[in-house]
Amino acid sequence: MSRLDELRETMAEQGVDLVTIGPGAHLAWLLDIRPHGDERPLLLCVTQSYAGFLMPSLEAESAAQQTDLPFHTWGDADGPDKAFAELLQMSGAMDAKSIVLDETMRADFAGLVQDALSDAKRQFTATTVGALRMRKDADEYAKLKRNALSADTAMKAAWSAMKTGTSETQVADIIRDNFASQDVKPLFAIVGAGGNGAFPHHHTGETLLQNGDAVVMDIGGGKDGYSSDMTRMAVMGTPPKGYTEIHAIVEAAVQAAMAAARPGVKAHVVDDAARGVITDAGYGEYFMHRTGHGMGVEIHETPYITASSQTVLEEGMVFSIEPGIYLPERFGIRLEDIVILRADGPEILSDLPRDVEIING
Repeated sequence: MSRLDELRETMAEQGVDLVTIGPGAHLAWLLDIRPHGDERPLLLCVTQSYAGFLMPSLEAESAAQQTDLPFHTWGDADGPDKAFAELLQMSGAMDAKSIVLDETMRADFAGLVQDALSDAKRQFTATTVGALRMRKDADEYAKLKRNALSADTAMKAAWSAMKTGTSETQVADIIRDNFASQDVKPLFAIVGAGGNGAFPHHHTGETLLQNGDAVVMDIGGGKDGYSSDMTRMAVMGTPPKGYTEIHAIVEAAVQAAMAAARPGVKAHVVDDAARGVITDAGYGEYFMHRTGHGMGVEIHETPYITASSQTVLEEGMVFSIEPGIYLPERFGIRLEDIVILRADGPEILSDLPRDVEIING
């Protein structure tokens, strides 16, 4: 069954008459096409009987190389209104009672749809495209696994080159260069040494690595439309006071989250498990972010593993487990793995242990 067929099946189950999608991750997942997006309205409209594009004429020739779905083209001189009316008429959407808007599309694109179908009940993609994207198929798993292993290699390359006096930026450059050598696009490399590690999203800079620094290393690279995301810890020489104890607490939180993650469990139960370990150890106030996020064609997507999430986890979902403890002006510790949920629990995509890497040099 194609993803478009899956979408139509879900639309029927949810009582949705029309799904409208703009350029971006939803469209890339659904049809594997990535048209250029700008201020010119470009929309895919899907009903049970029709699927077609409102397509700027400037984009039509290029987009036609990626899809054989019909285009309703328009030019700058005329504007999109006539072409969009034709698309809605052809698709049978003029009488739609329930419509889905891509929540990531431009507001003026969404306005075009709502103005044309002002009496329809509107919702976003959570129960249609979003729900389908959360469950990864075998091909998606293979791409995510390959990306995870490439991150393992990039992390080990950085560890091999790190030494006291090396800057955070230089370490990040080593990671990016290694990704590139694997034909993987470097996406991000957060390197936080010493007190900088206490900022969960530290902006990697010119701080030099010194003996006794704990170093947070959060990296990711992308290939074939998917990516990696992994955080490991390194210590320069002798660990700072309290490091070993707190690393063990964070590792216990990871393991508790892994044990809680099962099909049929609500996402907040996984967050509760990780957060409970850290809180019981007396460091609850120093764990200030969610336990995880989904990952697929986007690095951050549903399901979100938060304290309030009511999303029911299902087999095939892919998400991070990444608890942390961040002690201001001392150090931070975050341990992150991407997992795919199997019938008996999570499978970790990385092969790299979460043990701290001791750097001597």
